[in-house]
Amino acid sequence: MGHIQDSLRVLKKASMKKIQKKSQGRLRIGDDWNAITIIALSQNNPLKAIAEFVENSIDAQARHVTIIRGKEHDQQYLKVIDDGQGIPCAEDGMPDFKYVATHICDSLKHRLKQEGAQNIQGEFGIGLLSFWTVGHELMIISSGRDGKAYQMEMKKGMPGYVVIPRPRLLPVKGTQLIISRLLAGIRNLNGEKIQHYLASELRDRIRHSAVLIRIIDRTSRLEFNVEPRQYEGRLIHDLPRINTPFGDVYVELYLTERNPENCISLFRSGTRVLPNITVLDLFQCEPWASGYFQGVIDVPFLHLTPGTRDGIIQDEHFAVFCDSLINLKGRLNVIVLEQSKAEEERMSKNILRSVQKAFLNAMLSLPREEYDWFDMPEKSTSRTSSVEGAKNYSLILEGEHHSERKQAAQKEFFEVAGPLFSARIQPGSAILPVNTTKTFHAIGLDRSRRQIEQNLSYEWAIIEGKGQLDKKDGEFVIFSASDEPALCKLKVTIRQLETVCEAESIITIVDSLLKAPVENNEFSKKGLPSYTLESAVGQMWRSRYDEKRNIIIINSGHRDFIYAGKERMRKLRYISRLFAKELVLHNFVGEPPEQLLEHLLELSMYTEDNLK
Repeated sequence: MGHIQDSLRVLKKASMKKIQKKSQGRLRIGDDWNAITIIALSQNNPLKAIAEFVENSIDAQARHVTIIRGKEHDQQYLKVIDDGQGIPCAEDGMPDFKYVATHICDSLKHRLKQEGAQNIQGEFGIGLLSFWTVGHELMIISSGRDGKAYQMEMKKGMPGYVVIPRPRLLPVKGTQLIISRLLAGIRNLNGEKIQHYLASELRDRIRHSAVLIRIIDRTSRLEFNVEPRQYEGRLIHDLPRINTPFGDVYVELYLTERNPENCISLFRSGTRVLPNITVLDLFQCEPWASGYFQGVIDVPFLHLTPGTRDGIIQDEHFAVFCDSLINLKGRLNVIVLEQSKAEEERMSKNILRSVQKAFLNAMLSLPREEYDWFDMPEKSTSRTSSVEGAKNYSLILEGEHHSERKQAAQKEFFEVAGPLFSARIQPGSAILPVNTTKTFHAIGLDRSRRQIEQNLSYEWAIIEGKGQLDKKDGEFVIFSASDEPALCKLKVTIRQLETVCEAESIITIVDSLLKAPVENNEFSKKGLPSYTLESAVGQMWRSRYDEKRNIIIINSGHRDFIYAGKERMRKLRYISRLFAKELVLHNFVGEPPEQLLEHLLELSMYTEDNLK
């Protein structure tokens, strides 16, 4: 019985081996042309295809690359001309176009990499087919060893290719690639768009190879030089080094002012793979999505999807890369926390300043005798009017906050101003009695409305009405009003190198300002309060006024404050309404609810109209 079982076991093993042997084999492509078509159409971005052509030139040791966009015989074309090594020659001395056309997915660059060649992009042997996403016809021109030029022609959707001599008086140095009959959907692809894309896409490849790339757009008659993209902000030093078993990761990050458009790009060996690393699920969190950083993370050992080359194969190499970022992530999270705190403090100061200015401007239109929350800084025996007092207080506030901004500029890098973008005169309008003087301040601002402190020149002029200036230049001037009521316009021209900006201020010269109110209605000298936050989650009170400290306490745990805090202007309006509520309750004690609501609506309307 045992012998029978052993025999059956042997027969079963032999049968299994026979079945396994029959079921094994190698994968094959059933339809070569269909596979080539799928590969050729897998590139979904024509700009990416153009970048691949330029990379081929860089890999061929080109020092100069020229991209020409033009139109000939009513057909648009695109040329990529370089002075590199050209197409490698075959044994007969002619450019080996046959190898290029018949070795798809068998890249020569891949073999060179295996032999130890460095700084070469591409490894799939399919980049040439991406011309299908740009135009209908491809022509490549290169010279042989005999100095004569030859060209290879290919057409979209056609399986054949043609190589013919190309008569030329002088030999062709490098390679010329011409794509004609551009696709209808990309005919608006201009030189400027190509420039911006290549500056980001090939940023480090351009820097390391020192190649000069020029774009000639004959359609729009413009020329562009492709310069590697420069990031904004301050370069972050002392970031942790990232070493992995597959190679080192290069990190170059810049800390900038928070903006949702700021992002970190993922590169491989100098070529951009992803414009924003947060498209990967593992990076859709802080600090990568914080909006504080710009820059590059270059991972040379990542594996890319062959067709589009903008996708990452999430294999062992990708997992090692993600694990290697633990220390970097911790360091960046610390920076994000510090910047968030600084930004919150700055936002609180800005909100307080905006609210105070809005209330001061509202007081110019409201009956002064009804509100007593304004500290008139004058100490002379003769009191000024409410209009002049509020304006003087506004100037003091502006001076204080201007001083705060200057101190913050020394501490916070993102307060350093950029190039001149606009101009402003402070104050932008003024009311002056006849025969009086007032100081005006010219301010130059950058695109982010930060004040510029250096390298500015000023030119003042009175362009309408009567009056005199103590000088025609300088940041500050003193205006002397005429002896008759009139309307004047003051103009300043600010220059920084070739940039010129102008601003105007309207001055109303009056016979006399409003008379001061009776003595028993004077202000209480408390001044506008500041505010602080106190988290009282679950309690219904929104704010309360601490008279001893002259401060408004706002419940930051209230659901309305949380909702308002999602947008800056909504938060500003909410805090302004809380100020108005406390101001009305403080000034109209004992009045019925209907009158309090009337005052609240009145004050809110005039205040919110001045919020900025």
